[in-house]
Amino acid sequence: MTINIILLGPPGAGKGTQARILVEERGLQQLSTGDMLRAARNSGTEMGKKVADVMDRGELVTDEIVIGLIREKLSEGGNGFIFDGFPRTLAQADALGHLLDETGMILDAVIEMQVEDDALVRRITGRFTCGNCGEVYHDETRPTKQPGVCDVCGSTDLRRRADDNEESLKTRLLEYYKKTSPLIGYYYAKEKLTSVDGLGAQEAVSRDIAAVLNGR
Repeated sequence: MTINIILLGPPGAGKGTQARILVEERGLQQLSTGDMLRAARNSGTEMGKKVADVMDRGELVTDEIVIGLIREKLSEGGNGFIFDGFPRTLAQADALGHLLDETGMILDAVIEMQVEDDALVRRITGRFTCGNCGEVYHDETRPTKQPGVCDVCGSTDLRRRADDNEESLKTRLLEYYKKTSPLIGYYYAKEKLTSVDGLGAQEAVSRDIAAVLNGR
C-alpha cells in the first residue's frame, strides 16, 4: 500500500531526519526540491536545460518547473512519496493538489512538526553533519562518540552550514511564517493535518509519525 505525505515545520524542526527514517523503514521516496533541481541540472534533459538556464541567470526556478520535476518523479511509481520542502506556499499547494488529481494519486497525510522558536535556535546553532554520509549531529544532544569523527562512516569531514546561526535562522523563520505557515490552516481545512511534537527525542518523534500513518 502506497503512502504519500507532506512534512511541514520550520527550518530545523527535524523534517529531513524523519524523512530519512521513513525512506529506510517504509521504502518511501523523498522528493526534496533542492536535490531534484541539482539532479535535473546535471541530467542533460530538456527539463534539466531549463533548470540550468534559470539557475545560471541567478533567478528563482518557477513553480511550473518544480511541478514538472515532481510529475516526472511521480511517474516512476513506488511505495509512496515524502514531499520535503514543497509546497512552501498556498499557490504551490494548489498546484500539487491538481497534479495529484491528474495522476490519480492521493495525499494521505500532512504532518506538522511543532517546535518552539527558542528551542529551534538552540537546535540549529549546535547542529553539524557528516559531509561524507550526511549523518546529523548536535553539540549538546547528539555529539559524535569520538570528537571530530563520524560515528557511522568514520569520516572526519564534519561540517556546519554557513547559515546555521541565530541571525540567519530568524530570517529563515520569518520567511517560513510569512509564506509556509498558512499551509497549516490550508491542510487542516482539508482534514489532512496532524501535528506532532518535534521537540521530542528522534525515536519518540518517529513513533508519533508512525502512529499517524498507521492510523490513517
